[in-house]
Amino acid sequence: MTRSAPVIAVDGPAAAGKGTLSKRLAEVLGLPHLDTGLLYRAVARRMLDAAMDPACSSGETVARALVPDDLKRTDLRTPDVDAAASLVARDQGVRQALVDMQRLFARAQGAVLDGRDIGTVIFPDADVKLYITASARTRAVRRYMQNGGSETAPDREAHICEIEQALIARDHADSTRASAPLRMADDAVKIETDALNAAEVLAEALRITKAALERQKA
Repeated sequence: MTRSAPVIAVDGPAAAGKGTLSKRLAEVLGLPHLDTGLLYRAVARRMLDAAMDPACSSGETVARALVPDDLKRTDLRTPDVDAAASLVARDQGVRQALVDMQRLFARAQGAVLDGRDIGTVIFPDADVKLYITASARTRAVRRYMQNGGSETAPDREAHICEIEQALIARDHADSTRASAPLRMADDAVKIETDALNAAEVLAEALRITKAALERQKA
C-alpha cells in the first residue's frame, strides 16, 4: 500500500491509556486520529437505542450507516455499551464494514489509530506499532476516576473491584474471540503504563515512533 504519511497503530486493552496517548501523539505529529473503539461503541449504542440485541442481531446495516456525529455522542462509555460493544465486535459483518472505514480513513493522509487489532488486522504494515498495557487494577482505578469517581467515596473500593472484574471479563472476551482477537503484534513495541503518567507515556511513544521512522528513511 502506498501512503504519503505514516500510519501508527496503537493497540491494547481497555483503560490502558492508549486513547489519551493516541490523541496527543497525533497532535504532536500533525496526523489525524481515529479512536476505532468508538466505532464499535457507536454501533452498539445505535443498536441498543433501536432495541436490537447485539447477541442475536447483526449490526452490519447499522455500521454502514454510521455518520461522524455518532462518534460525538456522550453516552458511548456506559456499562451497557461496554457489554454490547464486545458482542458487536464479534460480528463479522460489522467488522468488515468498519475495517473498510478505518483503512479508508488513513490510506492517503496517514493517521494514528488506536484499538485492539490495528497492528494485527487493520494495518499489519503500519509504520509504527505500539502496544499499551497496564494491570487490571491500574486500569480499573483509571476508569473509576474517568467516570467521576471520588478518592474519598466510602464505596470507592467496591466500585473499583466491580470495574476490575468487568475489565478482566472484557479482556478475556476480546482475546479469545474468533475474529481479530486482541493480541500484541509480533513487531509491536510494548509500553507498560502502570508506573507512568500521561506525559511520560507520550515521551516514550514519541521516542519509539521517531526512531522507527528515522530507521525507515535510512
